[in-house]
Amino acid sequence: MSGGVGQLERNLCHVLESRDGSVSKKGLRKASLQGMRSYFTYFAEAMTVDGQSDERLLARARPIGPGLPICKELVHDNPGSAPMAISHQGNWDYEGFLAANVLAPVTVTAERLKNEKLLNTFIEIRKRMDITVLLTGQPHLIEKLEDALSKPHVLVPLLADRDLSRYGEFVHAFGSTIRVARGPATLALDTGKPLFVVNMFRERLHGEARRKAGIGYGYVVDLSAPIDIAQFRGLPREEAIHAISQAWVDVWSRDIAAHPEDWHMLQPIFVEDLDMSRLKDVPDDVLAELRQINADDNTKSIGK
Repeated sequence: MSGGVGQLERNLCHVLESRDGSVSKKGLRKASLQGMRSYFTYFAEAMTVDGQSDERLLARARPIGPGLPICKELVHDNPGSAPMAISHQGNWDYEGFLAANVLAPVTVTAERLKNEKLLNTFIEIRKRMDITVLLTGQPHLIEKLEDALSKPHVLVPLLADRDLSRYGEFVHAFGSTIRVARGPATLALDTGKPLFVVNMFRERLHGEARRKAGIGYGYVVDLSAPIDIAQFRGLPREEAIHAISQAWVDVWSRDIAAHPEDWHMLQPIFVEDLDMSRLKDVPDDVLAELRQINADDNTKSIGK
């Protein structure tokens, strides 16, 4: 199997095996079908979000989690700011709109699309939702994000569960190793701000909640308790960035395991699927892990 669905199943296999010990082909296919349904729903919603009323958008997203009152006190009740690690889950627009209305205005990054007209359309839609977009690939992006965090009442959620550039941080997740973006850890370390982890998954709506939303399902936005950056400050910079990255991934992965069908990861992130020749500064332990995986695969092939 090739393409996005095949890669989604390879990714989900790691999650389900790590959670349950094993996964059947039927179980994996069911999870991937649910995942693709959730993925395409997101695209449909992204194209229609501008036509929804504020009331309906807020009715479709419900914030929870131990980090919610802490974050609210920090960035809403007081003139603070905070970085967040988010991932390919649920609907980012609904998540950003909820944050802007319940907590504080949002500054995010987005990849530059080849279709400039489509890109500008998405940027304008998000601007009207109080979401400021900075495009990746521009010079001094981290400095611009740090500048945003220096202002009062600001959230900077960064999509971080994959890094398709030549760089990235290798961390452990789901019994393997993945590459994540260094942005959340770097921002938290450089600014000293607490780092929140956000997971998002769908839920069925009933009764009054369904009537207000105008549809039968909505989203739960789960804010973790903040990761205290102070505990990593005594480490050398690279070690600190790695440790902070591993800390937020440990939190994030628990919710992914609980709601794998809402993880829209159709691209390779696990070490087994990466082309190491295209990457920079791959740690020796990651290379050793990959060699062991390849050796195990060869042994299995010979034994067949």
